Amino acid sequence: MPGRGTKQVNKKALADFKVGVDNVIFSVDTQQNRVLVLLVMRQDEPFSGKWSLPGTLVRHGESLENAAHRILSEKIRANNLYLEQLYTFGGPGRDPRESPGSFGVRYLSVSYFALVRFEEAELIADGVSGIAWYPIHQLPPLAFDHNEILEYGYRRLRNKLEYSPVAFDVLPEVFTLSDIYQLYTTVLGENFSDYSNFRTRLLKLGFLSDTGLKVSRGAGRPASLYRFDAEAFAPLKDKPLVFI
Repeated sequence: MPGRGTKQVNKKALADFKVGVDNVIFSVDTQQNRVLVLLVMRQDEPFSGKWSLPGTLVRHGESLENAAHRILSEKIRANNLYLEQLYTFGGPGRDPRESPGSFGVRYLSVSYFALVRFEEAELIADGVSGIAWYPIHQLPPLAFDHNEILEYGYRRLRNKLEYSPVAFDVLPEVFTLSDIYQLYTTVLGENFSDYSNFRTRLLKLGFLSDTGLKVSRGAGRPASLYRFDAEAFAPLKDKPLVFI
């Protein structure tokens, strides 16, 4: 029997988790000046008939990253894409399948952020009743806490453009400076920088290689075509950069 002054320790049961992966898959339609996110319509409860981010529960023996790539391969075909882990969402009550009480199963979502090239992305409709690109500012209510996950992913996209070369993962192999600028203005807004300053700052960083080729678009002067030089960028990889 505990002696006087001894505190009774209240041991709480450990949570039993099921782990899912949800992908926030972005693309940029520069022709219509839109940032898009890929949504799928759920066929099963909970939230049957509601739009959601593409997701899955992690299979036995499957890594989180492999589960994220599996979602991508089941929903979209794209040669050029960027993928990284975003954040873990695991608050109690985020999934209505959770059982009440101390011994209920909790559902954890490890989210991933992806960026794909819009012009070449091919959606795969097999096995789903709905799959579509939605403009980021015209979203329907989403299942679970996916609106929160998507908002977090959109902030990551905007931040990544400011300090990393993520945009070059979804540009064609050769591109004009105007192509890059258009992508940035679509995501960050037209007032983030004027074209002249953006061009000067980007060329000073030294990782764009002039191909010597030019392309004519409209009535203006032919524009130079550039290529991203990964080798020239390597020494800058771990240094703080400001692209804009």
